[in-house]
Amino acid sequence: MSTTHTTATGPLAGVRVVELAGIGPGPFAAMLLADLGADVVRVDRPGGPGLGIDPARDLTNRNKRSVLVDLKADVGPATVLDLVERADILIEGYRPGVAERLGVGPDDCLARNPRLVYGRMTGWGQDGPLAAAAGHDIGYIAITGALGMIGPDPEGPPTVPANLVGDYAGGSLYLVIGVLAALQHARAHGEGQVVDAAIVDGTAHLTTMIHGMLAAGGWQDRRGVNLLDGGCPFYGVYETSDGGHMAVGALEERFYAEFVRLLGVEDVAPARRDLARWPELREAVARRFRSRTREEWTAVFDGSDACVAPVLSLREAPAHPHLAARATFSERDGIAQPAPAPRFSVTPGTLRTGPALPGADTAAVARDWAVPALDGPQQTQETEA
Repeated sequence: MSTTHTTATGPLAGVRVVELAGIGPGPFAAMLLADLGADVVRVDRPGGPGLGIDPARDLTNRNKRSVLVDLKADVGPATVLDLVERADILIEGYRPGVAERLGVGPDDCLARNPRLVYGRMTGWGQDGPLAAAAGHDIGYIAITGALGMIGPDPEGPPTVPANLVGDYAGGSLYLVIGVLAALQHARAHGEGQVVDAAIVDGTAHLTTMIHGMLAAGGWQDRRGVNLLDGGCPFYGVYETSDGGHMAVGALEERFYAEFVRLLGVEDVAPARRDLARWPELREAVARRFRSRTREEWTAVFDGSDACVAPVLSLREAPAHPHLAARATFSERDGIAQPAPAPRFSVTPGTLRTGPALPGADTAAVARDWAVPALDGPQQTQETEA
């Protein structure tokens, strides 16, 4: 079975991307490029890698095409280099040195295609004491200070934000920014380059505003006591009578005034300006939210400027009236999923195909990219990656 590769739309239509298969932030970055119209060919290897889920439901492989190439086979590296010769961007997420040992490192690829943008996605980066070490999102964000600032209790442990802050915000999005900036340079000057996108670098960069506030004395270097980390009683999350939660972000004076009026705690509203009374204000707010259900409070604040929203689950989110009206989520092949973002007025991204199944598009890519070796036999070597 082969995925049907319909005519690409989006601002990156015509851009060719080779993705050397991995897991996590590299595939997500390649998915974003594919969502925006790039022709992304994922080079899968026989038997992996994978997340242990049905490949047909691995949404990070949507809008891509997949070919099977064994990089340890006699003709494997040469086949990838044939693809590279015809590509604009390559994305890989191996540990430093692995791509070089496989024969598809930056030197080999840029020798074949001097205009290539070679994107490298790692946790620790290509150099430094930890470069060769194993790691995951939680460790990367731990050493940058980002994990340490997340959580409601200064005495308790930090809250783990899934892998959104490190892998995807500090990793994938910075890789995409990097390769697109380098692509602009390559098209203007005919010169390719290597983009070293380290999750530690991107995550640290995300904390720039907080570092500014810290330097100005407007942020304490501990969690749960600051304006934006749950320490403020009018910027946080409160439980409702049915075990749901409401998110409050009434920072500005006029939004705060609307918030306390609708919540019914106007008697303690002046406590906003007195830090010593913040615990009193927090308890009053918490007590009121516990008096009604999440659905009831949602109705109370609906249409207001109080900056209050219900905390929804992943399955609930697509049905929210605002997200439904904007089609923030789409459904394809029975799977609800976030739609391509951001939006473009002239060249919108689309969900063209579902997840690419490993090797399903080998023949089509061999034809479209004029790489006949893709369909040829591959003889495995015993080379260690």
